[in-house]
Amino acid sequence: MSEIGQLVFTGISGTSLTTEEKKFLEEENIGGVVLFAQNYESPAQVAELINSIQVLRKEYPLFISVDQEGGRVQRFKTPFNVIPSMFDVARLDSPKVVYNVAKIIADELTAVGVNLDLAPVCDVWTNPNNKVIGDRSFGNNHEVVSKFSSSVIRGFQTNGLLACSKHFPGHGDTTKDSHYDLPIIKKTLDELRQNEFQPFIKAIKSRVEFIMMAHLQVDCIDPDLPTTLSPHAYNLLRKELRYTKIIISDDMTMKAIVDRWTYEEAAVMTIAAGCDIIEYKDMDKAMLAVEALKEAKRTKKIKNETFKAKIDRVLNCKKTYFAEYRPVYIPEISKKIGVRANQILIEELVERINQLKVASGEVRA
Repeated sequence: MSEIGQLVFTGISGTSLTTEEKKFLEEENIGGVVLFAQNYESPAQVAELINSIQVLRKEYPLFISVDQEGGRVQRFKTPFNVIPSMFDVARLDSPKVVYNVAKIIADELTAVGVNLDLAPVCDVWTNPNNKVIGDRSFGNNHEVVSKFSSSVIRGFQTNGLLACSKHFPGHGDTTKDSHYDLPIIKKTLDELRQNEFQPFIKAIKSRVEFIMMAHLQVDCIDPDLPTTLSPHAYNLLRKELRYTKIIISDDMTMKAIVDRWTYEEAAVMTIAAGCDIIEYKDMDKAMLAVEALKEAKRTKKIKNETFKAKIDRVLNCKKTYFAEYRPVYIPEISKKIGVRANQILIEELVERINQLKVASGEVRA
């Protein structure tokens, strides 16, 4: 049995597994699944879907991930609490409030079997024309972003949900969206160290389990390759920032990558450069990646010890957090989702945020 599949996250097509999806997840020993809005109808349905995925596990459960940031990026909605954007939550200037919001997200996601939230956004929103990040960020200076992103990490990880800081080395000073094109950053390395790197340094100190590498062209890091494919970007994280845990790619089906490399080329280059897990929204592309990695192992394009180090890092994380895995008991879900006390807390937050917007003249009363 190959363990190369542990280095791949895949999306799935709908609200239940197809026969082909079950076969791929089980036979290739896939490491994780990333869920999107098309996979969600209700808490009970998504919990049943997650249980059906975990039945296919080998030794340890799969990572079950979702982008549940709040604001514009929240894959699971009603009856999940609709969380304000992190930029708005940060207006209240309270790490305790941010922690409590993160705890609500963690309680709801873990209730249905999600064990990894691809959040918080650690990008510093320094470019007001940056729409892809925008109010997903906590703010426009690194101290604010560092303070509140670490509150989210603590809120998640002390309540049973792994966190993922994104998008290293910092997506806040771009105008292009890597879903459609390759953003270019012209800052010097010292400028990045003083600003963009700071929230990631704080996240590492907060013991974040995942960091996501962005699809960015950062000339001071590598003038030839985007950070996803660049050994220099991973060396910065590993050696300068001394990060020892899992590095995951952003979605490898984004045009920033696929317009320039084949799926097979990009998969091999990304793992060879230093990434631990490559993520695919579409399973047919994940299948191409797995085959390409198998071929890279067979031809020794990627050394066995390189694969082993990454697989060990993934399995050690699973062993630490998932050794006592239990499937979701569906009748219990309603006790944690749509809890009235949490709804009241969020309603009060929204009211306070709106008052601040009125006071600042941002909106009319």
